[in-house]
Amino acid sequence: MKTSCSLSSVISDTIPGLFLCLAVAVPSYFLGNLFPIAGGPVFAILIGMVITIFIKKKDVLKTGFTFCSKKILQYAVILLGFGMNIGTILEKGAESLPVILSTITAALVSAFIVAKLMRIPQKISILIGVGSSICGGSAIAAAAPVIGADDDEIARSISVIFLFNVIAALIFPSLGAALGLTNEGFALFAGTAVNDTSSVTAAASAWDGIHGSDTLSGATVVKLTRTLAIIPITLVLAVWRMHSETKKTEKVEGQTESESTGGKFSMAKIFPWFILWFVAASIITTVFNLQSEITSPLKWLSKFFIITAMSAIGLNTNIVELVKKGGKPILLGFICWLCVSGVSLLIQNILKLW
Repeated sequence: MKTSCSLSSVISDTIPGLFLCLAVAVPSYFLGNLFPIAGGPVFAILIGMVITIFIKKKDVLKTGFTFCSKKILQYAVILLGFGMNIGTILEKGAESLPVILSTITAALVSAFIVAKLMRIPQKISILIGVGSSICGGSAIAAAAPVIGADDDEIARSISVIFLFNVIAALIFPSLGAALGLTNEGFALFAGTAVNDTSSVTAAASAWDGIHGSDTLSGATVVKLTRTLAIIPITLVLAVWRMHSETKKTEKVEGQTESESTGGKFSMAKIFPWFILWFVAASIITTVFNLQSEITSPLKWLSKFFIITAMSAIGLNTNIVELVKKGGKPILLGFICWLCVSGVSLLIQNILKLW
């Protein structure tokens, strides 16, 4: 009886915030379809940040916001796995692996070095590095709960990634033509140097419109191959956080390593279990060769869940503080973006993939 009452209380506390997130997510989804160069998640954050200025009492909404920004975000990553046929992706994307691995390394290393030099908060630098190296918003969605990032840190990271997504989608087709890239070369360039799937699509579609080609499918395969890096990256981040929290606990409480490992910050609590479900979804899609009639609705739901989660993050973010603190993260994102783009072109040239 008590359990039933407790569950009912949790649901009633969640509903107001959840409904407001959905009210922001629905128009954001349609705006994202109208303007794919920006995408629904960015609209959700922006609309949420504007609406939250006019909300005076947020206490009744907090539980729903937390549910969306934490749980719904993890469900979105899990559903993303149903769009990943590992066999097909690796078969078609094997040629791009040297470029992908090089760009991921370039982004992560540059993010680490620049963050140290500029004293940028660690979680912000990790999210921007992961977002720049793997797949933008989806990678940030996967990494954020693992490192314990708050809504403000997620919003700042997404905003930085969005800025350079837009720039890339606008200038990369002209840049590729100026550099003399072939259709295959541009597909590889767009798939490795543009962060978010929607912006990869926008850039490849613009190239196809100019050259009458079909680079979109190739760029998408490269992008999906790159997305698989979510798995090892999140696992490494989980181990890193476990190590960091253990050291912190030992320093504060004077515990031994064995005592702190069994204490508050255990691997079981930090481990990104939702990534295992993401892997399971990918394996199911691969083993059973699920057709688009099944996977397409799940991929759509994943996309909508991400938009809903970003609505919660926007509603929980102070836009004034976001602007005030935005300078260094933007510079970090710019440097990562340049490194990824430059390394992508360099490795392609070395391997004669143009």
